[in-house]
Amino acid sequence: MRIAVAGATGNIGTLTAAALQRDGHEVVGISRSLGVDLTTGEGLDDVLAGVDAVVDATNSTAADPAETVAYFGAVTRNLLAAEERAGVGHHVLLSIVGVDRIEGNAHYAGKREQERLVAAGPVPWTIVPATQFHDFAAMVASWTERDGVATIAPLLVQPIAPADVAAVLAEIATGRPQGRYRDVAGPEPQDLVDMARRTDQARGRTVKLVPTWSGIFSPETAGNVLLPGPDARIMPTTFDQWLAEQR
Repeated sequence: MRIAVAGATGNIGTLTAAALQRDGHEVVGISRSLGVDLTTGEGLDDVLAGVDAVVDATNSTAADPAETVAYFGAVTRNLLAAEERAGVGHHVLLSIVGVDRIEGNAHYAGKREQERLVAAGPVPWTIVPATQFHDFAAMVASWTERDGVATIAPLLVQPIAPADVAAVLAEIATGRPQGRYRDVAGPEPQDLVDMARRTDQARGRTVKLVPTWSGIFSPETAGNVLLPGPDARIMPTTFDQWLAEQR
């Protein structure tokens, strides 16, 4: 198959492209560095010619909800319109477990807009909700770290290896559209503060972590909110296995 990956130079996009290529598929990369501007649609018609499916693994680092919704909305509208013109038969969107249960987070607001547009759009689709990645804790702590001290929310998560997410996306992209797919998660729940501490230790870093709800994650994300549903697809790579690769 000829499969396009939007966000092809990002973490998940790179891994998804590699997984597809290993299985013998032709991969078309979509990103600004590859000459395609998803926010304007420039270059999309050319790269989507002859494409069977599109995997959307795009990301946004904007902290403002309106800005994030506008970005994801523009990207998704442009992708879907170009896919319809090209006759693409399957749009696969990477989303987040619990996206409908959290209101105050800018990134979640943007992902909800993506999901809304895809579900109402003209291209047959599959939405894949995944839990946070194994490197999520260290990334969150890095956002607030100053002089060896970082604040971090005491979230309960069930993290998944990025390579496992990519494997699921590659598998689904080569099959039929399934609508909303079941949650995809790693094998065991973890405390985000402990994850960040252990990641820093594995990487030889010393950071004092201060648990708090005063940052971007509010108490509405506490408890089981970010955990997968009972019918989740559980992928094999544990946090400990991923951590061993960080040393």
